[in-house]
Amino acid sequence: MSEIDLAPPGHLARPRRTPAKAWEEMVRGNERFVRGEPQHPRQDVERREALVGKQTPDAALFGCSDSRLAAEIIFDKGIGDLFVVRNAGQIISESVIGSLEYAVSVLDVPLIVVLGHDQCGAVLAAIESQGAEAPTLPPHIGLLISKIIPAVRRVGRSAGMLDVGLIDSQDVGREHLRDTITELLETSELISDAVAAGTLAVVGANYRLLEGQAVPDVILGMS
Repeated sequence: MSEIDLAPPGHLARPRRTPAKAWEEMVRGNERFVRGEPQHPRQDVERREALVGKQTPDAALFGCSDSRLAAEIIFDKGIGDLFVVRNAGQIISESVIGSLEYAVSVLDVPLIVVLGHDQCGAVLAAIESQGAEAPTLPPHIGLLISKIIPAVRRVGRSAGMLDVGLIDSQDVGREHLRDTITELLETSELISDAVAAGTLAVVGANYRLLEGQAVPDVILGMS
């Protein structure tokens, strides 16, 4: 199926935001949220009605399913502003790649934000799974966290640790975030080509639960 066939009914072209502008708006929204001064923009009846026949999101966000990572709230966005893909531990899969490629090639987003966070249950489970007496996990959970285990082992080796109880989950989370972005670019030629062409940026950020701040760790394709 061609890209034009995939376009949603009523999809309309619009002036394209640059990747830098899209990220700047995300940062400003997060700053309002951190200050406790959200504007809750574009959440009224008129906005809802205007989007019935089209969507033109400003960015795509791929993040963890954690209930504390509500993307539109964290970045003070409105209805139709973000194309959001989430799963536990922000694990790359075929459905994730397909969804993000749709956002880039059809919805024309100039920015993908990959959002991890501290105290991530999937990261903690991956660390605990490497313990000598770790219980056997349900198969699908085990498969899910298997992509986080390389980050666990790298952090453990670099710190000279044998006791998984001493491994810093935030260090693992940062390593896993970088692994996720690397896998995204290696798996999707469409996305890596857009970054190389300067039409798309990818930002990896870690969300701090207490402060409410999304702190960038990886920025690719920003001009």
